Amino acid sequence: MATVSTYLNFMGNCSEAFAFYKDVFGTEYSTPAMRMRDVPPQPGQPPLPADEQDAVMHVALPIIDGHVLMGTDMLRSMGHELRLGNNITISLNLDSSDEAMGLYAALSEGGSESIEPAAQSWDAMWGICLDRFGIRWMFNAPLEPAAH
Repeated sequence: MATVSTYLNFMGNCSEAFAFYKDVFGTEYSTPAMRMRDVPPQPGQPPLPADEQDAVMHVALPIIDGHVLMGTDMLRSMGHELRLGNNITISLNLDSSDEAMGLYAALSEGGSESIEPAAQSWDAMWGICLDRFGIRWMFNAPLEPAAH
């Protein structure tokens, strides 16, 4: 079943923020926080500096009525800069890659900062865009089984 969650970006203090939200809402993380050091290196990408290895790659915290607050740390070494327009993202967790591609095509039209949904190391299709109104959207969908 498709779901919608809110994704928050931080500049190195995601752990601190989510510890605060955990206390405020009195809930527990869906899974332990994934750190940047846990992500397999991508071909041609330089290794992360030591001070970014413990940055949060992904954390998820259910808050109210099934809504999940998710978060990550942005990385200075990759040129990331936290600013209005990239600090909050609406994350669409969809049932199919076709649905993800259709919504991506519609929402990215006239927008910017787009990464077309594509297969990722966590066995899902993922992409992102900033729509023409300055709202950031993330697309997650299961990878479709290969046709035989």
